[in-house]
Amino acid sequence: MPKANNHALSRRHFLSVALAAGGALTVGLSPDPARADATQRLSEYITVAPDNTITIRARMPEIGQGIKTGLAMIIAEELDADWSKVVVETAPVDEKTFGPQFAGGSMSTPISYDPMRRAGAAVRAMFIQAAADTWSVPVSELTVDKAVVFHAKSSRKLTYGQLVARAATVPVPDLKTVTLKDPKTFTIVGRAHGGADSPKIVAGQPIFGIDTVVPGMRYAVLAKPPVYGAKLKSANLDGIKKLPGVTHAFAITGTGDMHGLKDSVAIVATSWWLAKSARDQLQVEWDDAIGLPHDSATYRAQAETLLKTAGTSVRSKGDLKAGMAKAAKTIEAVYDVPFIPHVTLEPQNCTAAPTSDGGLEIWAPSQTPGGGKSLVAKTLGIPEDKVTVHMVRAGGGFGRRLENDYMVEAAAVAKTANCPVKLLWSREDDVAYDYFRPGHVHSLKAGLDADGHIDAYYAHGVTYTHDGQVAQGAGITPHDLPYLVADNFALEQSTIATSVPTGYLRAPSSNGLAFVHESFLDEIAHAAGRDPLDYRLAMIDYALAHPPADGKQPGYDLKRARAVLAALAERCGWSKRGDLPKGTGMGVATYFSHRGYFAEAAKVRVEADGTWRVFKVWAVGDVGSVIVNPSAAENQVQGSIIDGIGALRHEITFDKGRAVQGNFTDIPMIRMSEAPHVDVHFIVSDNAPTGLGEPALPPVLPAVCNAIFAATGIRVRSLPLAPQALATKAV
Repeated sequence: MPKANNHALSRRHFLSVALAAGGALTVGLSPDPARADATQRLSEYITVAPDNTITIRARMPEIGQGIKTGLAMIIAEELDADWSKVVVETAPVDEKTFGPQFAGGSMSTPISYDPMRRAGAAVRAMFIQAAADTWSVPVSELTVDKAVVFHAKSSRKLTYGQLVARAATVPVPDLKTVTLKDPKTFTIVGRAHGGADSPKIVAGQPIFGIDTVVPGMRYAVLAKPPVYGAKLKSANLDGIKKLPGVTHAFAITGTGDMHGLKDSVAIVATSWWLAKSARDQLQVEWDDAIGLPHDSATYRAQAETLLKTAGTSVRSKGDLKAGMAKAAKTIEAVYDVPFIPHVTLEPQNCTAAPTSDGGLEIWAPSQTPGGGKSLVAKTLGIPEDKVTVHMVRAGGGFGRRLENDYMVEAAAVAKTANCPVKLLWSREDDVAYDYFRPGHVHSLKAGLDADGHIDAYYAHGVTYTHDGQVAQGAGITPHDLPYLVADNFALEQSTIATSVPTGYLRAPSSNGLAFVHESFLDEIAHAAGRDPLDYRLAMIDYALAHPPADGKQPGYDLKRARAVLAALAERCGWSKRGDLPKGTGMGVATYFSHRGYFAEAAKVRVEADGTWRVFKVWAVGDVGSVIVNPSAAENQVQGSIIDGIGALRHEITFDKGRAVQGNFTDIPMIRMSEAPHVDVHFIVSDNAPTGLGEPALPPVLPAVCNAIFAATGIRVRSLPLAPQALATKAV
């Protein structure tokens, strides 16, 4: 997961101001004082034209999360802009100027909210000062509304556009002390707005990476080994070069880096179909013995063996053995989650073109375009300043596009073929060469006292490693049991070495661990004879009444966790769930993930043949004091929940290192006709705003599975959800 640079988390930003061609005022927010000069055009965030049109540049990649619109709204709010006259553009890829440019970890809003507010407020102050200087009146007598400065005493007004020249001469305010608006007076932030790209999307205009077309462009496909790390032995390149439309066919030597190039065969043709058809006729031999030990059955056997021994301690408290020994009742279970793919709707793609100075120009739907730029430069031996990357809208990311393998592939093909190429993966490529969310298996045990309170809790999880390091997306952290209040507990981890590439998927770690622990907690509540929702509230109340003896507070707020759960109980009509017909049940779960607190309930129907359907999901979240764009926020939650329900159907298995599944026929997605109604509610709390890309997803998996238990009496401990496993008792 990309990490934010320190300067992005502070207020050490500097405004640069310049008058551009046509009389427009450009204002840039630069994290580096050495670059904050009046001619630094690349650092511009805001351009005000004489006709009062305001152009705002969004620095983060847009992958459907709405950040392009949201960041512009934050600036426009403090600028007191007329939103109907705001044009939103994507900023150039230049992290030295803009700071971190990435989409991941629900971090865009947390690291951008305050800097963007201060940028907008500073520019507003400059226009107010310009008007005060023009009229020779005190600033205190002026007001602003929709990019117009008013002087009530003299009934005069000037637009920002009319003040451009004068504003360019005003000293730039100190961003640390600039006056910010009271959020209670916001007129843009906090109100629903359509996405900046929505009109283009509705009209079918080409804005996605897959739509990119450049002059002289050809199309490329790669034939890659079915197993990571395999080496190319031979290929009938001469025969491929003779096929219709094929202009190039050559071998690419891998870099030996999981994030870089793999041994492969590149085929370039005048159309993608001709390139793909040529690949279908490729006769290629790989040395893929490296994959022989890696298959799902072997992994499972290794996990079962490891669970019989103690793992490495991640977190512990009290005396687990003594706590279990005195327990009035113990509950044990094994839960497991599979490897799953990302399957972004837009397959991986990238367009690259050689430049006259020996560099490359690249158009990539990446979540980490700056990282891709560095990877291309390093891999191909090109100075980084000769690599230009354009951010283009991505058709979904979900963590897959944190990796830039498709970018370096396109760059390598374009450089070798010496022509512009569009590299496009097929859906089968997209699945076979994914960086999968790693699976894991957990042995759990809880000891309850006579009142049903958890006195002892043990969790041992088996995950995966690459080259001795915990694989991406496979980590178990000390805070993966958010509100566990057992006086005696142990959280342990064991690992299995794998050659399968793994990566971060929406709500890393939490997307699987929530299912494990929230399902088991539901199991504990039933064993204790308690209502599952009330049991969770009681646990939180106990924790609030018994703070840690050492004074150390957890990295989460129990009061916020309780508030979303209590609100959910009212909103979903939890107390009336007993009125549901047979075969229909409601389940609940809550989780703290990526700084966000969510509690969710699901209503599920299970038919006699085991087929199941989620009819409604209620989601209550607390992501801080401000919901920047309620429309986008609701979309994020709805999308997270649909993703989570879809993940209940997904599984990737391996045979000798190869992914067995290959397309949507093997990885069924939730169709529109199957999508549940999602009721979304936010609790606005007095906390800094956080992101929404991840936290709504984790609770829906256990909520659905707990609802299935309520409907059938069958406890779901293993994913994916198979109808045949639910058919025996379904009614």
